[in-house]
Order: sequence, then structure tokens, then C-alpha cells
Amino acid sequence: MSIASSPIVERREPAGGHPAITYRQAGDRALLIEYGEMEFDLTLNFFVLAVDAGLRENPIDGLVETAPGFRSMFVSYDPLRLSREDLVAHLGGIHEALPAERDIEIPSRLIELPIAFDDSESSAAVERYIRSIRADAPNCEGNNNIDYIVRYNGFEDREQFYEAALATEHWTAFIGFFPGLGFMFPVDPRQTVVVPKYNPTRTWTAEGAVGLGGPCYAIYPVESAGGYQLFGRSLPVYDLKGRNEAFRDNPLLLRPGDRVTFHRVTEDELTEIFDDVHADRYRYRIKEQPFDVGNYLDFRDSVWDEAERQRQRREEAAASTPVP
Repeated sequence: MSIASSPIVERREPAGGHPAITYRQAGDRALLIEYGEMEFDLTLNFFVLAVDAGLRENPIDGLVETAPGFRSMFVSYDPLRLSREDLVAHLGGIHEALPAERDIEIPSRLIELPIAFDDSESSAAVERYIRSIRADAPNCEGNNNIDYIVRYNGFEDREQFYEAALATEHWTAFIGFFPGLGFMFPVDPRQTVVVPKYNPTRTWTAEGAVGLGGPCYAIYPVESAGGYQLFGRSLPVYDLKGRNEAFRDNPLLLRPGDRVTFHRVTEDELTEIFDDVHADRYRYRIKEQPFDVGNYLDFRDSVWDEAERQRQRREEAAASTPVP
């Protein structure tokens, strides 16, 4: 491919504690910016969100919208008001102005949500899938997805898996696919849980269902199709009607950079809280708490050996487990 026809507008090599950047043309009025290499590295998301925050603090005329991803960001602009070259220069300036990785602090909130494991709504979704789509799906043996998650990750039992989900904060890397659907990853690498998605997908999932796909947790914001392995249910994370004060200013509960922790409740308790949310009697537990990347990196390094042992256990278990 010739340079003239290449979608790559510019590439910058890693320097000064910053990852490499690739600017790609995405149609005639947008850029796709990729950070680092194509690998799962949570620190790359920190740069994405730091640049996104920098753009909000220092906007440029003609910028329309940004959409952060895991290690990329989609930036749309008005070419009649802003040239591609000026936009790339502005983005580059924001990137260069960022501190080195260890010195980055990201605006963040800590959100505590209840979760009921092995709930009846998730069980109903699995049973409907078996009955109407795929009766022989290995991830649905026993009319649930939980036992498959346990087997695929080499956990001793369900409780060990539940403990992993409860023991860590979950970093909201980006929002997408459905309105309010946060893609969340464990902050503690020792608590990583990995599982393949459905094949094919379900046609129905309950609002508030919690599932896993790859290493990613998600809370389903609306009744919808879905492919993540279901293991529990939490509270609404999207409400266009604004029935609860948490949604009055924004129908989306989660934002990129939020951290979510779960505490365990029974299904009866969750159902009662669900009703309280809609009646505006429940108050979501949300605390403003900036995220210090340097502290995170120190913590990650301190538990790395244990996390690697857990990874080896997962890979050994996954090798002997059928894939949907």
C-alpha cells in the first residue's frame, strides 16, 4: 500500500514514559487513535482516559465528540472548521503534556453495587437459550453458566469464583455496544477471571444481569441479546426516565474511569432494592476518588508473581475445557 493511500496519518514512537501512538483516518470527519501495541494492558486505557480528560479541559474549535475505547479513542470533528493536521497537532500536544505513566492521576468514582449470584433471571436466560437455540452448548450444562466459568478457570468451586468477583475493584475502561454498558476489568490482577463468550449469542438477557466475556465484566443496562456468561444480577445502570436521582443528570450510571465493587446480597434483597431504585427510595453508593496510576503500578508489581501463578492455573484448566 502506498503512503498516499494508507489510513495511517501519523505514528509516534514511545517516549518519555508514554506509549506509541498511531493516528488513523476514519472516514472524512473522524480519526481513530491507537495507543501502544495490540495487547491487553490496562495501563494503555489510563492514557486513553487521560487524553480524553485533557481534550475536555482544553478543547479545540471544530471538535465534535470523543469516544474512548480500551486502547483507542474515536475522535469526530467538523472538517469545515478544523483541519485534520491541526487536530493531530492538538492531540499530540495534549499527549506530550501528560505526565509520565507513574505520575498520572485520573478522575474516578468508586461505586458500590449489590450482586445476587445464581439468580433466577439469569437462570431463565440460560434455560431459554438451551430450549430455543443450542441444547448442546457446553457452557450451559446444568442449566447455568457458573459451573462452566468455574471449570474454565480451574476454581475449586463456585464460592472461590464468587470470592474473586467480590475481592477486587472493577475498572470501567469504556462505555459502548448498548447505552450505559460498561466494560469492566479487575484492578487486582490476581482476581482475573477469563471465559469465552456464547456461540451463538442469546436472544434475551435481563436488565441488570452480570456476565463475563474474556476478562471483561459487564452489567446489562437493558433487556437485550447477549453473549457473556451470566453468573448474577445487580442494579439498573441505565434509566432514560430518570426515576432515581442517580440518573437525573445523566441516564448512564457508569463513566469511563469509574471503579465498581460488589457486595453480596440474596435475590430477594436485590429484588427489593431494584424496586426501591425505581421508586427513588434507594441511594447509590458513589464516592469521588481520583485514581493514582503510580500507586496502582506499585500494587500490580507487588502481586505480579501470584497473579502469574493464577494465570497458569487458568490456562491449564482452559486447555482441557471445551469452547462453545
